[in-house]
Formats: sequence, C-alpha cells, structure tokens
Amino acid sequence: MAIHTQLPIYKSAYDLLDVVTDLTRNMRRDFKRSVGEKISSECIEITILVFRANVAQDKRPHLQALIERLQVIELMLRLAQDKRLISRAWYARAIELTTSIGKQANGWRRAAIRPLQGGQGLHD
Repeated sequence: MAIHTQLPIYKSAYDLLDVVTDLTRNMRRDFKRSVGEKISSECIEITILVFRANVAQDKRPHLQALIERLQVIELMLRLAQDKRLISRAWYARAIELTTSIGKQANGWRRAAIRPLQGGQGLHD
C-alpha cells in the first residue's frame, strides 16, 4: 500500500483544493459563504476519501462516495461559472482537475472490483 500523499489521485485532489481556494477568494461576498464554502468542503472531503480508500480493505464505498462528491463539485463549479462568480479560465482549470480525479477514481474502483493475481482486488 502506497502512502496516500504519494498517489497521483491525491496530488490531483490537493491541486483541485488549491485551485478552489484561490478561486473562492475572489467570489462576491454573498456567494462566497454558500457556493464557495460548499465547493471547498467537498474538495476537502475528496482528499479524505482518497486516504480512506487507500487504507480500506473494501475500497469501493469510499471511491463511490468520492465520485459522487466530484459530481457535486462539478455542478457547483458550473453554477459559479454560469453566474459569473469565477472566470472561464478558473473553471477550465478546475474541470481539468476534476476530470483527472474522476478517471483515476474510476480506474481504481474497477481495479478494486477485478480479482487480480497476488491477492489484490475483491474476490467473490
């Protein structure tokens, strides 16, 4: 088992949190607490779920929760961009990271389901 902070998915999740922290800083005050804080808290939860999936015997529930939270982040980012709370450039950078995280999480989830040689994966 790798240290979670060395996983590519963790690095992408941390980069997303970093980008979200910067983009929420410049939001209008009336949306910063509602939309901005929701996006930030979901990003924090994603980094926690990466850790939990890494140490769990059954990774599937943690990865499924991660994917669901990622969809919430994408929805909130879309709303923020549509309401002109964030620029297209910030939106594009954040979506690039959510796409990367989603691909990695889905691949990890498929690997956790598929029985592999050497005792990895879930054996039904």
